[in-house]
Amino acid sequence: MTIADYVSGLSDNPYFGAGFGLFGIGAGAAILRKALQGSLILFRRHYMITLEVPCRDKSYQWLLQWITQRGARQTQHLSVETSFEQKETGHVKTKYDFIPSIGTHFMKYGRTWIRVERTREQHTLDLHMGVPWETVTLTAFGRNKNIYFGILEEARQLALKHTEGKTIMYTAIGSEWRPFGHPRKRRPINSVVLDRGVAEKIVADVQEFIRTPKWYSERGIPYRRGYLLYGPPGCGKSSFITALAGEIEFGICVLNLSDRSLSDDRLNHLLSVAPQQSIILLEDIDSAFVSREETKQQKSAYEGLNRVTFSGLLNCLDGVASTEARILFMTTNYLDRLDPALIRPGRVDLKEYVGYCSQYQVEQMYHRFYGDGEDKSKAQEFAEKVMLEKKPVSPAQIQGYFMMHKMSSPDTILGNVREIWESY
Repeated sequence: MTIADYVSGLSDNPYFGAGFGLFGIGAGAAILRKALQGSLILFRRHYMITLEVPCRDKSYQWLLQWITQRGARQTQHLSVETSFEQKETGHVKTKYDFIPSIGTHFMKYGRTWIRVERTREQHTLDLHMGVPWETVTLTAFGRNKNIYFGILEEARQLALKHTEGKTIMYTAIGSEWRPFGHPRKRRPINSVVLDRGVAEKIVADVQEFIRTPKWYSERGIPYRRGYLLYGPPGCGKSSFITALAGEIEFGICVLNLSDRSLSDDRLNHLLSVAPQQSIILLEDIDSAFVSREETKQQKSAYEGLNRVTFSGLLNCLDGVASTEARILFMTTNYLDRLDPALIRPGRVDLKEYVGYCSQYQVEQMYHRFYGDGEDKSKAQEFAEKVMLEKKPVSPAQIQGYFMMHKMSSPDTILGNVREIWESY
């Protein structure tokens, strides 16, 4: 039998023909599948645009809120975020926000359909936040990146609208700043009564600093400003800083130097990544460090309380690697306990005493609580009676006394002045 006869015999074999046919179909399907996969990859690479937003990015929360407003109505797979909002009437309102859950969703932006994929890595944690790692990926047809610029800008504007007229408090979590609690309603600057001219002086200085970055740049001066408010407790230092932040429409980054997890490197990093348009606040700075002129016995009592060194703090405030475009406030109850190196010009540019009430402050607080329509002679008489006691009195004591007599008559308020000191 020749080879030609053998091949001819195989072609007539039904089993061989069926096997060869199956092989051909399988090979053809594999080739087709590879071709489709390659075509899909090429199509997505050249005719689709994708945006990935990780949970560590600042725009992540903005984007989730935007998706909640624009996309939650178009999907039936939701997760809930419950929050509480206190009304001016004192009642607490429970608020439910529905956010597209983990998975794939579709929504329309303008004339473009967008595929939204929210993923969560159960076995991967964000070490700074201690929560599972999440990403949101947006995919749309076309090659125009402006669609994502528009989405992110809308998300930013929506976030600003939620915080409009409010002050955001930030706290340090890991190496980042995160909003702490709900945004607070801005406190009017005139609600904190300081001695004559003190508040106006500080506000004017801060506003001038904000307006003149070019002046600093032209003279080669670091664009940062430091303030120190000192005086007895309860006199309005922290309250004034909160009101000032509302006046200039800034947030407040509260930094605790006594935090055991805070080191020199982390402190420097936090100061460098502080949110734009925010005040950095170091409260009770005297409790974190003692003067280098103190005795060795006094120093030893403070050893090991924190990991931030005094030299590290000084370098963060005005060292080579210190940041610019920064407003920093420090408060203390004991000015004499601070090292002169900490409060020298360049680190503290303006020191202001916020002390016990003067007669002017007492009168202004009386008007604040009982209105300008009240007989002004009552406010003057009340202030004179307080001053006649010749005892130091803080604004917190005056406020506490007024709150105890919210519904009392002016005669009752004038007749019980000594209760201001007896209650504390």
